[in-house]
Order: sequence, then C-alpha cells, then structure tokens
Amino acid sequence: QVQLVESGGGSVQAGGSLRLSCAAFGYTYSIAYINYMGWFRQAPGKEREGVAGIYTGGGGTYYADSVKGRFTISHDNAKNTVYLQMNSLKPEDTAMYYCAAGDFMTANYDAMKYRGKGTLVTISS
Repeated sequence: QVQLVESGGGSVQAGGSLRLSCAAFGYTYSIAYINYMGWFRQAPGKEREGVAGIYTGGGGTYYADSVKGRFTISHDNAKNTVYLQMNSLKPEDTAMYYCAAGDFMTANYDAMKYRGKGTLVTISS
C-alpha cells in the first residue's frame, strides 16, 4: 500500500504564496506504478474539485481554470513527492487541499487509488 502525506498548508494574506508538498510512502513496487498525482480541494459548503495534476512519467500537467497562471505543480521522482506552488493567493482559494495518486488523470477524487488526509489553506483578505 501507499500512504500520501501532505504538508505546507497554513494561513496567509491575499496575494501571498504557499507551497504544498505531498510525499508518497510505502512499497517501492506500488509507488513505481503511480502514473498520476494530483491536488484536489474542498471549500466549506462546496464540492471537492480538482486543482492540478501531473503525470509522473512524462510531466504532462493539468490545471483548473481558476488557478491557471497562479499555481504550479511539479514532481520529484527521487523523493516520490509532488509539490503545488501557489502564488497570488485569493480568499476563494481557502480550502482543505488533498493529495491523491493513481493510474490515470481523473476529476473524480474518489476514483483515485491513493488519497491523503489533507492540509488546510486559509487566505485572509
């Protein structure tokens, strides 16, 4: 099995930046078969949504329209870690951010093979 551990959440003012990290731990064999890692978020009273994702092998990326140009996803194969650099943060970015990993890109968080417990991001105006 694979465990995903998120870190880097916190509280910042609008316009600020945060960098989220998600490290994969577990059987090397299982980690090696992860093809896609992504970030989802869920704001209070709203549905969970996909924010950004990356194919760990080829580096192809996905961004939600709401974060394009502000967020950057990257992956370090040696560390089995995916990062989400978030710049120009807005109050509407406030949410619990979840890391997920699996075989393919999907907007369905529940369909991801492995899922983290989340890290809270709070943006004040």
